[in-house]
Amino acid sequence: MNSTARTLRSSVTAGGAGLLLAASGAALAPAATAAPADPQPPTLEVSTAAPAEIGLAGRPVDFTTTASNVGTDDTGSARLIYHVDGGAGLPPNALSLEYRLSGTTWKTVPLTLSGTQFSGELPESFPLAAAQSRTVQLRLGLPMGTPHHGDSNGGTQSLKLTTLVSYGSSGAADDSDEDTVHVDAPTVGLSAVPATVTAGGPGITFGSTVKNSTPSAYENLTEVLFTSRYATVQVLRSGTWKTLQPITAGAEPDIYGFDIVGKDASMAADSSTVTKIRLAYRKDAPAGTTTVHPCVFVNEGSTPFTGTTFCGASASTVVKAAASGTTPTASTTPSASSTSSASATPSATTSPTATTTSSAAASGTASPGTTTQLAKTGNDGVSATTVSATALITAGVGTLAVIALRRRQNRL
Repeated sequence: MNSTARTLRSSVTAGGAGLLLAASGAALAPAATAAPADPQPPTLEVSTAAPAEIGLAGRPVDFTTTASNVGTDDTGSARLIYHVDGGAGLPPNALSLEYRLSGTTWKTVPLTLSGTQFSGELPESFPLAAAQSRTVQLRLGLPMGTPHHGDSNGGTQSLKLTTLVSYGSSGAADDSDEDTVHVDAPTVGLSAVPATVTAGGPGITFGSTVKNSTPSAYENLTEVLFTSRYATVQVLRSGTWKTLQPITAGAEPDIYGFDIVGKDASMAADSSTVTKIRLAYRKDAPAGTTTVHPCVFVNEGSTPFTGTTFCGASASTVVKAAASGTTPTASTTPSASSTSSASATPSATTSPTATTTSSAAASGTASPGTTTQLAKTGNDGVSATTVSATALITAGVGTLAVIALRRRQNRL
């Protein structure tokens, strides 16, 4: 009986334990088999310290973008995307955007143009841990083409720069930042041009100033003085007057252009050059009012007077008839050339004809240099720019600032 009782009690105990375990298992099963909670997506923010200004057709200007992960979860692929809108005046070759995540090598951000907006994404993403930030170095430019292949048309007064940050391969932007970048350009102007000059007599002297007030350095810059085919132009170099060779374009053979500082000079950011000019007219020059007109060409091509163009106000002087028996004091006007052949070759850093005053360095971009091999320009033959410029000079119009080479006010 006792044995039987113990067996019964054991059976009851075992059965009770089984029921408790079953009940407990039923209660614990959902918690034990549930999937872990999805991680929270990273929370990213972006801030761009955009340049306040850049120079049209100049070298790029440095700036930075900082991406921050303000969330509690890491991301292995933060992405930076840029949109730049310059309006309808910019051609497809106008804009450049470069970056570097580390080291000293600048890499290109590929850009596409849709409507008026250039868009591109950094080809490299980067990890960004929670509560961490990463600053990327960039530089923005408006080259308006390539060396010796500058675009003669277009321009803008400002750029709208939008920066977006995202994560993953196709995630929507987490944050964005908008900035306005102003666009300016070099100016050129004449000073103290005498009111009269005598044909066959002594030349008149005056100054020509090119001023670059932008933070962009310039390369492949050519300053040209336009006047009639009766003129002789000299510049003061190292205390000596040097006679310049005239250059013509096929559309207007009677208009002579003179490279004042030599072809493909360089100019630092926030600097200016002043060149002293002596201008004389041959004894057979027609009497009456004549015009001298200064222009600057950046990335001038093999066709004279092409490239991105900035012109200043013209100046007029009255040519008086030669006195009987007068002998010209300046050398005989050289024959025109279709290519630049100024008396001196510009150096790699500054023009030998000009006194350069620099208040800021060239912002650490590529070192300036000269190039003797000229490539074909973007336009076949003489550009519409050249035709417009020479036609206006022939007509004696006072300024070329209104032509569609740049869409900004000329300041000097």
